[in-house]
Formats: sequence, structure tokens, C-alpha cells
Amino acid sequence: MSYQVLARKWRPKTFETLVGQEHVVRALAHALNEKHLHHAYLFTGTRGVGKTTLARILAKALNCETGVSASPCGVCAACTEIDSGRFVDLLEVDAATNTRVDEMRQLLENAVYAPTRGRFKVYVIDEVHMLSNSAFNAMLKTLEEPPEHVKFILATTDPQKIPVTVLSRCLQFNLKQMMPTLIAEHLQKILSIEGIDAESGALSLLAHSANGSMRDALSLLDQAIAHGGGRIVETTVREMLGTVDLDYLLTILESLLADDASRLLSIAETMTARSLSFDLALQGLATLFTRIQVAQLAPRALDDASPEYARIRDMAARFDPEFVQLAYQIVTHGRKELPLAPDEYAGFVMTLLRLHVFRPAQETDDTDVMEKSQTGKSKEQASPERHAPAPTKASSLKLPEETSPVSPIQGAPLPKKGSGEVSASPTAAAMSSEPGGWQEILDSIELSGMARELARHCDLSRFEGDRVALSLPPAHRHLQIKAAQEKLQQALSSHFGRSLRLSINLEEARGETPADTAQKLQNERQEQAVASIEQNDFVREVIDLFDARLIESSIKPV
Repeated sequence: MSYQVLARKWRPKTFETLVGQEHVVRALAHALNEKHLHHAYLFTGTRGVGKTTLARILAKALNCETGVSASPCGVCAACTEIDSGRFVDLLEVDAATNTRVDEMRQLLENAVYAPTRGRFKVYVIDEVHMLSNSAFNAMLKTLEEPPEHVKFILATTDPQKIPVTVLSRCLQFNLKQMMPTLIAEHLQKILSIEGIDAESGALSLLAHSANGSMRDALSLLDQAIAHGGGRIVETTVREMLGTVDLDYLLTILESLLADDASRLLSIAETMTARSLSFDLALQGLATLFTRIQVAQLAPRALDDASPEYARIRDMAARFDPEFVQLAYQIVTHGRKELPLAPDEYAGFVMTLLRLHVFRPAQETDDTDVMEKSQTGKSKEQASPERHAPAPTKASSLKLPEETSPVSPIQGAPLPKKGSGEVSASPTAAAMSSEPGGWQEILDSIELSGMARELARHCDLSRFEGDRVALSLPPAHRHLQIKAAQEKLQQALSSHFGRSLRLSINLEEARGETPADTAQKLQNERQEQAVASIEQNDFVREVIDLFDARLIESSIKPV
């Protein structure tokens, strides 16, 4: 006897064995048991969810020799002939190959004749949306008022293309895509009966790859059995599907936390050597970031039975929640941009490096996160004979050279201009609030883009020796990007003529930041502009004459 594929061998033959469509089964069972039968049914849903199978079960329930019920016997002549596709009163039509109006008219001409064997003559029209407009018009009258012995069952994957005149004449049931857990459980049940060993991880991979289709899952299961020589092992299934091992994805996240860009490139090269799909890798990363965010914001919703549960919880504790949102957006956009990249490898690598660049910097006590970028420059500046700092660059505080003004906060002397040294004194409060402080330093250095935005929203909290500490309000933590901090540190080192180490702490600023000052000035200018317009004689006359209202948001200071 020839081999029968699993998708046909395990096709459900009763409502009870149909998986994942309980809402449709419940409605049809009630209608059949109570004899409230409609003349036309429309089943919609994606491929492989049971539309044609449900139509055949419904045909058996209508024509079973034991009577109309939700539980056909399955052993009578009508049931066995329907299962084998030999029942003369069940007419299955593929609308994709019978689209013309003449074919539809010829089909419907026979509807007036009584059924040959069964109780009802059942027309099952698959992919009904493929019919032409003329064919739809030809069947409208028969579909609305068919003979009592005729039942129509329509199935489609695209109900949007069906005319509303047809939809209004049918009872519509939408079949859902099946959950991966439900598919995996059904596959396990089938394999237990078939006597085939399978690893749960392999079945989970097959279930996810089926994308909600049970037929696709059974086809993949057939392929996995052949690929594994009668055994279903996770490694062989992963190789067959070309899916990316979760270990690769978790290693990528660990490399981000470790600030190791070279390791990211190494992972990408290893995936290339194994011909793994970069598209599926980015899809897996998006799923992983979703699970991490769920673990951060709703930990009870996380499945603690999954084998990677502990690593997900660890990642959730180490990643910033805001960065997880940004990372999810980066990988989803990176997946869209893969077709536009020079090749998929380049697109994948750029997405990984984008994650690396835009991740929040990790704060440390003894060394600054930006110190690596300054290693080369520090070595050059360590030789005063070759690179002596320029006196004019030493400070922008513009203080007299012969005096040492005193900080009104700490009573400590500020550095002299041109000295090339900054005294180890906590003068940050004076520098940030007095003329010639942080605002003037910011005005005198060349910064642009995110680096300048970061500096504008910071306040100088400490300046001792070669260490500069800034305070960044938590509301602006999204500006704490490593690339921006590196540029700011380089600009400060260049301005003061020596290597500086920058650290940025998430805390409320003690005084006004440059951004606060600029916003305050903008608000004052806006208030002055509004007041000027309100006091204008012509404007006041228009308001009084037409009972008009001044829209302040439309006023811009000049």
C-alpha cells in the first residue's frame, strides 16, 4: 500500500476531532441538533485551518443515514463515500479553475433536480473569491432562494473580494489561525500514535514555522520525519528549517551588554557560514525583545516553563526598558531594510551595529565608558614636549590671570586662564550658574546633533582633575547614547587641551541647564510677542467688531 501523507491521513472526520475552531463547531453543532439549518454558509480563514474539512464534516452531518445531527455515524454509506470523495450529491468545485459564467450556469442548472442518494445536494465552492463578477451575478438568485434540498458551502482565504450581495446571503464563520502550543500538542498526539520519537523543542519549531496552519504543520512534520530518518530531533529540525538557534540571539544580547562590537561581527560571520536566515534572525530578535519587555513590565505573564526563562529574566534585569523599546524598533526596521541593503549580510551587520551604537552606556566608578575612544589621543597628549597644551585653550572662564576668584558655593579658587591645569576643587556649582560657566563652555565648543542636545540638557555637577561629571535629568535619559557621550568628551578634551574623562549621572540638575535657560528665554519672547499683538489697536478693533479670538499658538516671536 502506498504511503499516505499525514495531512490527509489525519484530516478530521468529525467535529470533535477538529482542532482549534471551537467557536465555529459550537455554532454549527447547535444549528444541526436543533434543525435550524441555513441554506448557505461561508467559511473564511487562511490556508490550512480547516475550511474544506469543516465543509465535508457538515456535508456528512446533513446526509448521514442516522439523521441530521452534529455527530454523524461515520460508518454508513453516505459518511464513508463522503470521506472517500465518492458521494454523488457532494459537488466540490474549485472556483480558481471554474471562474467563467458559463461554467457556473451549467453547475447551477442541476440544482433544481433532487439529490440522487443523500438528503441534501451540497455544493462546496472552494476559493470562491476567484469567480468573475458575471459568475457571481449568475449564482445570486439561486444562492438567495435555492431549492429546499440544496445547501451551499463557500470557502475563501480572501473574503474582501467577495461582493457584499453574496456575503449578505450567507452565514459567515471566520476560522482562526491556530496557536503554536495547540499545533505542537496535536503533533505530539499524532506522533505518539504513529510511534515516532520527537523532542518537544523540535515540535515547537515546527509549530511556529507553520504560522497558524495545521496543514502546513503536518507537511513540515512529514519533511522532518524524512530528514531525521524516523526521529525528530531539534538540531536536525532547526537545520532543515534554517531557523536561528536562540543561543545565537542571546549571545548577541550579551555582546551588547558587554560592549563588544567585534563579537557581534563574529556572530554574523558564523551565521553566514551556516547559511542561516538573517531575516529570521531579526524576526527572532524582535520576539526576544518582546519577551524581555514583558518580563520587565508584566513578569507574571512570562511563561516560566520555557527552557530559556532564566536567561530572559536575567536580560530583563540588565537592559533598560526604554532601550528595549528602541531595540525592538531597530530590528523591525532593519528587517524591512534587508531587501534594500547591498546584501543581507551587510543589512544584518548594520542592524547589529545600530543596536550597539544606540544602546545606553554602562556607568562605572573607576573608569569612564568613553575612555577607550580616547586611548590614542591620551598617549599623544602624555608627551608635553611634543604636544604642549595651548594656553588660549585651557579655559573659557575669562578670568583675570593675576587673581583667583572664589566660588560662592565652596569657597575654592577657580582655575587661572592659560594654566593648562584645573585645580582639584568642586567648583561645578559656580561654573554652571555664574557667567562663564557650563553655558559658556558649551557655546565655545563645536558640537552638533545628539551630542549637543545631550550637553544642552546636562548640568555640571563636578569637575576635579581629569574627571568631568554631568547631571542628566531622568526625563532625558534617551539622550544618553554612547556615540553622543564620546563626541562630547572629545570636544571637552580638545577645548581644555588635555584628556578628560566624562561621566553622566541620571539625576535632577542642581541649577538650570542650558536647555532650561533657552526654553525660559523662548517663553519670555513668546509672552512678549503675544502681549504686543494683544495691545495692537487694529487687532483689538477686529476682536471687538467680530467677536474674534486670538490664537496664541499662531504667534511667533521675530
